[in-house]
Amino acid sequence: MDFQNTEIAFAHKSDKQLKKMARLFSMMNKKSLVNLGSTLGLLAVKLRIPFTTTIVKNTIFEQFCGGTTLLESRKRVQELYENNVQTILDYGAEAKQTEKDFNATMNEIIRAIRFANANKSVSVISCKVTGIASFKLLEKLQSGVQLTEEEEEEYRFAFKRMQSICHVAHELNVGVFIDAEESWIQNAIDTFANSMMKLYNQKRIIVYNTFQMYRHDRLDYLKESHRQAKLGEYILGAKVVRGAYMEKEANRALETGNPTTIQPNKAATDRDYNLAIEYCIDHYETIAFCNASHNEHSTKLMAALINERNMPNDHPHFIFCQLLGMSDHLSYNLAKSGYNVAKYVPYGPVRDVLPYLIRRARENSAVVGDMSRELKLIKKEIKRRGL
Repeated sequence: MDFQNTEIAFAHKSDKQLKKMARLFSMMNKKSLVNLGSTLGLLAVKLRIPFTTTIVKNTIFEQFCGGTTLLESRKRVQELYENNVQTILDYGAEAKQTEKDFNATMNEIIRAIRFANANKSVSVISCKVTGIASFKLLEKLQSGVQLTEEEEEEYRFAFKRMQSICHVAHELNVGVFIDAEESWIQNAIDTFANSMMKLYNQKRIIVYNTFQMYRHDRLDYLKESHRQAKLGEYILGAKVVRGAYMEKEANRALETGNPTTIQPNKAATDRDYNLAIEYCIDHYETIAFCNASHNEHSTKLMAALINERNMPNDHPHFIFCQLLGMSDHLSYNLAKSGYNVAKYVPYGPVRDVLPYLIRRARENSAVVGDMSRELKLIKKEIKRRGL
């Protein structure tokens, strides 16, 4: 595979769409502009300033999200499927506060599962535990402090919501990715995920936990999770990512004076990430593995290991995954070679998905004074087309 083949990567984009992408990524490459825009954008949406939602929706939202509703997302989902790329639906709700909000999020996720069951183009849905349980409760669960009677009831309701989601997914044979979040609530999330895997992964893969490899303890935890799965006689679902909360984790360690959970450097993250790929492929019979990465080297490594072991490219226990609007050079070239590839497609009201969009914008502005990889590839394709 040639991941630099931009003709395949952007075949689904018109000349007009490609030029619009170039303008958007050019703006996101300016760190000061992204930081200012992120602050103002959050404030403007919160205060419901006129036209703000429309501006966001027609720019960054359009690039990285499927739509504001499942129905509105159908067009993007179908477009991906026509190019042999599956969809992972992600209702963009996180950090909710009330039981009413938690139940609404649960019901929307169940609607997404039913949508997935009716559409071959959707293989998995994604779920954030902070969309169905309060951050404060998860933090207290992890701390080991005794819950009050009221909190015990809150926990029972949260657990039932998660079980309802996974039960419907199991009945309809749709996968569920349980996202990783901040380290000071992750143990509580792991407890939810492990309980669901034990219940629903006995015969086939339904539930996946997420392992953030920028944490220095996650490779060992992946192996321990596999050991527990074998003891419990269920399949481990492992979505492996580098991670998305590094700045918050660093600030938290400074504030609390606790040792950081973060790897000493990027090389250590890359090392553990690639070791996780090798471990999951070596144990593919009892681990279903999603390589959720925009890293070309890690993507090539997994493809090479599959080929070395003479396994089919589309083995059901292997998925490559990238975010919608990013790394099309990986997604579409992998799909062209017959691998299982999916795009993470967030959807929901603009105000709910804005925190996700801001993370994407900041991610693309990380390298100061240099064009992002995305922009370089877009410009390469514009030049190839002679535009």
